[in-house]
Amino acid sequence: MHAIKLFFMIAISIANLVPMLAQGADKQSAPDQIILDVTSKIMGIVADADEYFNVDPERYFEEIDEALSDLVDWRGFARGVMGPYGSQQYYRGLDKDGQRRLREQLNRFTLQLRHGLIRSYAKGLLAFGGANMEVSGMEPSPENKRLASVIQLVYGEASRTYTIRYQMGKYKDGIWRLRNLIIENINLGEIYQKQFVALAEDFNGDIDRVIDDWNSLLPDKKVEMK
Repeated sequence: MHAIKLFFMIAISIANLVPMLAQGADKQSAPDQIILDVTSKIMGIVADADEYFNVDPERYFEEIDEALSDLVDWRGFARGVMGPYGSQQYYRGLDKDGQRRLREQLNRFTLQLRHGLIRSYAKGLLAFGGANMEVSGMEPSPENKRLASVIQLVYGEASRTYTIRYQMGKYKDGIWRLRNLIIENINLGEIYQKQFVALAEDFNGDIDRVIDDWNSLLPDKKVEMK
């Protein structure tokens, strides 16, 4: 799969996971039911954006961000992307000043990652043009009842069908949130983690520089897939 197709597929995938909390949905909904219920709502945001995006793009980005705010575990995802630089083992090995600095770095990277993903995928949604999708099932984790994968089929061009796995976790507040995405055999979290570690090595361990430059450097690190 070419990188740009993967880009759009991820955009459509994340959009389908918008929570219905603002609309009064049951917070205890199963993860597959969440996906079934919200697809049309996020597509409504995209459809409405055609009327105002050119004059007020920030309104569109804010609506997409607000829709995703309660569902995606942004901090957990950011920590995973940081890999060894955000692990508990690494944190425990630091002195108090180092731990404080790492917490600040994680907070800052969470904002950077969220900002870049929201804008990139929101634009991708406008360009994608829609797709036919169906939820084909849910697979509870055999090891942890608070983890599950939702499988969705997306029908693309030339009768091509893509399989998307939403890796979900049930948090202490009882709400299922998105932890990671796997499209075909492409693990989004793993790809971003490899990119973060590679940049850290390029910058001689300067994590602050990686964070500051993340959104400007990430497009150059995209992987071509067939």
